[in-house]
Amino acid sequence: MDRNEAFGLLKTHNNDPAQINHALESEAVMRALAGHLNEDKELWGITGLLHDLDYGTTKENVVRHGLDTEKLLEGRLPEEALNAIRRHAFEMNGSDTPQTRMDYALRCGETITGLVHTAALVRPTKMEGMKPKSLKKKMKDKAFAASVNRDTIRECSKLDMELGDFLQLAINAITEIAPEVGLAQQSA
Repeated sequence: MDRNEAFGLLKTHNNDPAQINHALESEAVMRALAGHLNEDKELWGITGLLHDLDYGTTKENVVRHGLDTEKLLEGRLPEEALNAIRRHAFEMNGSDTPQTRMDYALRCGETITGLVHTAALVRPTKMEGMKPKSLKKKMKDKAFAASVNRDTIRECSKLDMELGDFLQLAINAITEIAPEVGLAQQSA
């Protein structure tokens, strides 16, 4: 499946702008992680883009989250990607635990988008000039982006990445697509 087909599929299954933005940000972070880890950027990016394909139908039935996406994409993505999609929500769907670099990359990569996006929304300069130090501060404030699981973000250590380096990679990746996801600073 190429990126255009994947994006079309995403839009067919999801018309919520916030979910589309999350998918695009997850794609960007996954592509950056793939580059950092010498993995397949296209496959990792598409996996990030489509990981929540079933969200519209599973948000009220979380035990199906990831499992329904896996079924939708069976035969269209390699087993490695399907496993990562299923395992990114293993706590909810009861599947096996993360095992591969792609599994951990998807888990921490899609989770960091919530923290970065929320932090950008409260900054006058949005993504411009965001630093890992400020995100680390936000991570300590449990009330800030309360639904973002900080322990899942810290799974970047399973990729042999220090938290600060991972945060910088995510900031850089999302900054590149900031205008597309509403996180670019508005001109005066």
